[in-house]
Amino acid sequence: MSLIKSISGIRGTIGGTVGDNLTPIDIIELTSAFAAFLTREAPGKKLTVVVGRDARVSGDMVSRLVCGALQGMGVDVIDTGLSTTPTTEMAVTHHHADGGVIITASHNPMHWNALKLLNAKGEFLSGADGRLLQEIAERRDFNYAEVNALGKYTAYGNAIQDHIDAILRLPLVNIKAISEADFSVILDTVNSTGALALPPLLEQLGVRKVTVLNGEANGVFAHNPEPIPENLYGISEAIRNGSYDMGFVVDPDVDRLAIIKPDGEMFGEEYTLVAVADYILQNTPGNTVSNLSSTRALRDISGKYGVEYHASAVGEVNVVEMMKETNAIIGGEGNGGVIYPELHYGRDALVGIALFLSYLATCKKDCVELRSSYPDYCISKNKIDLGEKIDIPELLNNIAEKYAQYEVNRADGVKIDFADSWVHVRSSNTEPILRIYAEAMTESMADNIAKKIMMDIKEMINH
Repeated sequence: MSLIKSISGIRGTIGGTVGDNLTPIDIIELTSAFAAFLTREAPGKKLTVVVGRDARVSGDMVSRLVCGALQGMGVDVIDTGLSTTPTTEMAVTHHHADGGVIITASHNPMHWNALKLLNAKGEFLSGADGRLLQEIAERRDFNYAEVNALGKYTAYGNAIQDHIDAILRLPLVNIKAISEADFSVILDTVNSTGALALPPLLEQLGVRKVTVLNGEANGVFAHNPEPIPENLYGISEAIRNGSYDMGFVVDPDVDRLAIIKPDGEMFGEEYTLVAVADYILQNTPGNTVSNLSSTRALRDISGKYGVEYHASAVGEVNVVEMMKETNAIIGGEGNGGVIYPELHYGRDALVGIALFLSYLATCKKDCVELRSSYPDYCISKNKIDLGEKIDIPELLNNIAEKYAQYEVNRADGVKIDFADSWVHVRSSNTEPILRIYAEAMTESMADNIAKKIMMDIKEMINH
């Protein structure tokens, strides 16, 4: 079974049987339910929904189904075509639409695809809204429009440029400094829509020396598309053998940003947000947010500037909610996801690049020097497969009780903060596993902390 339904939408592998894989019927049912949900939010209104997709091979087919189902429900469609997730999010508000559908399976392999659903603010649905949508879909509680009330279809090809224009207008994006720095940059756009968005962004920022790897947006990913070290051998070798100031890597829908130093080593996906936040806080004091599984370095940087740091449950929706609650001016996730509310409430690799380049151009440090200026934490990421009969809430309670003498956060599983390290244990939303992330000053320390907690868990299970 390769179909996963969640509050944020539906994802799965293309082909197979209805209800087990991402088939045309599953796509049409969810899209129809989404239109019905939006109708309940704005009864009597003629609705408009923005649709965008990444470049994966199945994207055109899925997009046609989504657009047709929306029109069948009487909803007008604005189709941005090949786009990025943050571009589609911004297009919702740009066109004053009532919602959006992003067709992307993010960092999953090419045989996966997904529908991610947006509200009228261009933000992912809340948990409550997502559950209501699922109920509508399960009951098939929707009615299609009669022929004289079908939705209209409009193709819109300028969404990426609209997105870039909005970034260029940001006060902290320093085009003059970037141009004068005369950076040489190499990109890996993993054969998706980053190839359509990043080169024009860099050109308009004043970066004249740009090399693009995997720059054909055909959806046939040249490597595993998740932008983590083990998948980035190609660009790492290219930057070592060339003459570049930095490299940028994005995932297929361009909401995660990884940075490569000129020595070919990773800047660290956890440190994309840290560096951008450092730049923002130097110029605009305000609070910060990341999720409980993200590096402590953002908390350290926040303390340096005398602002408050807050940690949310894992998930972009939760980060955004916490950012709004705490009036945070910068936030995101440790997977390279930067959320800058001055632009919009969504992870955005394009604005991350613009702000990072602005910082590098004005701080008079190179990429290596900037990274070395931050605390050097290491994160160990692990998981334990659990049987279906394991009582996960009870297990998490037992872990919290065992370590009650330390600072324990129960917002999302159990996070235990030690003096110079932490460990976060949480259950997956989609499969019977526990994720165990630990961070410390060295890789071995982080691994040892994670192993200790994993031993505790196994003892509790076998007790």
